[in-house]
Amino acid sequence: MKIESRHLKLQSAVQERLTNEIKYWDHRARDLRNQEKAGKPNAKVNSNEASRRADELQARLQKRMQELEDEIKISSKPPVVIGGALVIPGSWLSNSPTDTFFDQGFATPAEKAAIEKSGMDAVMMIEAQLNNATRDRSKEKIGYDIESTDSQSGNLRFIEVKGRKKDATTITITKNEIIYGLNLPEQFILALALVDGKKVEVHYVKHIFRFEPDFGEVAKVVAIKDLITKSVPQQTIELK
Repeated sequence: MKIESRHLKLQSAVQERLTNEIKYWDHRARDLRNQEKAGKPNAKVNSNEASRRADELQARLQKRMQELEDEIKISSKPPVVIGGALVIPGSWLSNSPTDTFFDQGFATPAEKAAIEKSGMDAVMMIEAQLNNATRDRSKEKIGYDIESTDSQSGNLRFIEVKGRKKDATTITITKNEIIYGLNLPEQFILALALVDGKKVEVHYVKHIFRFEPDFGEVAKVVAIKDLITKSVPQQTIELK
């Protein structure tokens, strides 16, 4: 029953997100069609492209809903524990007072906030250089930080920014971010921002999610070096 309840909630979330996207592009197509009839076509995107996008999202919605229906029918076996592990902070084992979390890529809350801000600023600068219209939605905790409209195609892009210190080895990706990336794989971008003082090295990564989080799983820890191998190197931004 718990597994079925989880899938029903996931189905509702998928339905809501993709339906909102479909409505957006249907409305956009109608507006563009009216503009075209009035002799005022949009140079960036036309009504046919907007309609095509709505149709693609509709097909994706049907496919995802069918996949979730199939998953509900799968019965899982009881888990078997074959081992265990005790995880403790590395600093507890340190013999040197100078061997702190900072040496391992961790940060205080204040430093973490500054690093995340530097990452956001760097990605915003890159999007501005691409002439993309952006909207900061990081405070809403909806699965991504920046909503960007591609200046060439007019398509929406959803960018999740992960700001970390240059010497960090991992990032944490939340369940909400994973689900959003799975629902909109062509539009979701993970922006890895490695901060080294005023310099920020930014990499864009797409199509990084293959599976939904397991039941009860709230986040995944991913190795930065693995993400970089799949990324499109952007550039190093010099912040003021």
